[in-house]
Amino acid sequence: MFTIRFIDLFAGIGGIRLGFEQAMEALGISSQCVFTSEIDNKACETYILNFHEQPHGDVAKYSNKIPEFDFLLAGFPCQPFSYAGKREGFGDTRGTLFFEVEKILKKHKPRGIFLENVRGLVSHDQGRTLQTILHSLDKLGYSTSYVLCNSSNFGVPQNRVRIYILGILEHEIQSTISSDLGSADSHSFKKGQNQLNLFGTTYSHPVVRDILEVDVAHHYYCSADFIRRLDKVVQGNFEQLHGKRLIDTRGGNSIHSWDLGIKGECSERERQFMDALIANRRKKIFGTHQDGKMLTKQQIKTFFDVSDLDQLIQELIQKGYLKCVDGKYNPVCGNMSFEVFKFLDPDSISITLTSSDTHKLGVVQKGTPRHITPREAARLQGFPDNFVLHPHDTATYKQMGNAVSVPAVKAVLQDLFEQNFQALALKKQF
Repeated sequence: MFTIRFIDLFAGIGGIRLGFEQAMEALGISSQCVFTSEIDNKACETYILNFHEQPHGDVAKYSNKIPEFDFLLAGFPCQPFSYAGKREGFGDTRGTLFFEVEKILKKHKPRGIFLENVRGLVSHDQGRTLQTILHSLDKLGYSTSYVLCNSSNFGVPQNRVRIYILGILEHEIQSTISSDLGSADSHSFKKGQNQLNLFGTTYSHPVVRDILEVDVAHHYYCSADFIRRLDKVVQGNFEQLHGKRLIDTRGGNSIHSWDLGIKGECSERERQFMDALIANRRKKIFGTHQDGKMLTKQQIKTFFDVSDLDQLIQELIQKGYLKCVDGKYNPVCGNMSFEVFKFLDPDSISITLTSSDTHKLGVVQKGTPRHITPREAARLQGFPDNFVLHPHDTATYKQMGNAVSVPAVKAVLQDLFEQNFQALALKKQF
């Protein structure tokens, strides 16, 4: 059996590499990483802990150090391309990090490629960015396909949709995986929507409860003050927090800063006013602003006309929940003041992890609100428990928000090799 040599670009903490190696192991194919590139120092530290290799820095500076290889992995950043004056409606990749990938492919001509990006790449610049990438790969001789996959369809309890672009040199690419966005949110997941297995066999659909640690250190629990404020809302039944979002811009299944009294205790009347304001300012009659429009007092009276309106408004301004600009009123959104901005439903899937707020995801376990732990964040991305996390929690939360879902990567790559084995196994003559 041959050994497939691969390179790992924009490697992060190595999630794509891990998925690739797992896929090769499942297929009985020997693999060897011959070059890695990553510029984030903390991510490199985690990479070294797990793969015992020091990644090179900026790929543009080290591309001349890349040895011959067979397969390219890259979780490249999405950047705007230039379209001015370009023929065929395609842009120029110069000035973007994809251009570095393009140069490496042109020089080394590996048999296959795997690129990962956010789902927004499909619609970025009205789809022209994706078409530019596919056109560039086509000019280099690669047959390509792409799929949009939700991690929740691959044994990962997280609602995370990503695009995977696959390519094979000089052979028509084959694939059995079709795009599937999965459940739109945790509520539809619980209703059993869109949970068909992509492979036609039974595929497990774990939920948040399945990845929770049994014994959690005390410092991951919410502060006593925050728990006290939450207690006022749920009156001791903290299980009511399952699936709750803490946000000041929207209503629905949410808790607001004025409910918790974060900036000062509010009366029932004041809370009713704030709830009415955020619910009505998003109505089309007041404008089409995404998070609602600032309203005049006359507009407010169309849905909250009470005799003491002026007094309510002034008290809420003094407490810091409301602001007035040019005679128009809007909530002062204090979302970052919440210790937890979303409590996950243990019987459903998690929202998408992000680098900025994974540390503010919470769960109620044994009747007590707490943050998810770094290990739980890793499990939400499908990293095995033997994957060594960064010693600093802050770094791990950020890294898991940026990471790929390992089982999804493994499944897509395993299918690629199963369907295109002869094309990918061809020996290159050096």
